[in-house]
Amino acid sequence: MILSIPGVLSAEDAAAMRSRLEAATDSWVDGRATAGYQGAPVKRNQQIAEGSAISRELGDVIVGALERHPLFISAVLPNRVYPPLFNRYEGGMHFGSHVDGAIRIVPGHGARVRTDVSITLFLSRPEDYDGGELVIEDTYGVQEVKLPAGHAIVYPATSLHQVRPVTRGARVSSFFWAQSLVRDDAQRALLFDLDNSIQRLNATNGDEAAKRSLVGCYHNLLRMWSET
Repeated sequence: MILSIPGVLSAEDAAAMRSRLEAATDSWVDGRATAGYQGAPVKRNQQIAEGSAISRELGDVIVGALERHPLFISAVLPNRVYPPLFNRYEGGMHFGSHVDGAIRIVPGHGARVRTDVSITLFLSRPEDYDGGELVIEDTYGVQEVKLPAGHAIVYPATSLHQVRPVTRGARVSSFFWAQSLVRDDAQRALLFDLDNSIQRLNATNGDEAAKRSLVGCYHNLLRMWSET
């Protein structure tokens, strides 16, 4: 399931975060520092050093915002969230076609996060740069993603994806992963659709007995499929 999550940050908060990152000139490093053997040969970008003070501070802001975002919770069913990272593409930088690594180890903690869901939070306004589309290949074809500042995209980490070259301006974003309570993407999609149906019944004062039945089905499926 590929889903846009609007308004994770306001446009103003995204701009403020972008300014903080752009001013942190000593914290930018070669993006290949966190790439695996598959990604390193095709990765050409910069990123804020993982574990740096500004990365931890701004990452906590993003995780806090996502914890309060009902659409993210419903779609991802997060169990663990890898601390957000930050990258920048400019002057032709790009990231060739790749699949994200299956397991990430949190530096300094040793905790392992299975990367069920990949997340990109856009911090630059789309009109401020050319190129830089996130291109995701899934069973329904190829999708190109370029969202307003403060909006995020979530998609299965198993997807083949790439970032096209940025030919004007700079594309600044946050990227990270979530380990879901429900490992299987198809099962998560079914639960998401069921949750949306329940919310629509709530909004339209639907039949109470039907709502109770659907809520029971939702939680019984979640109980059956979830991993803690």
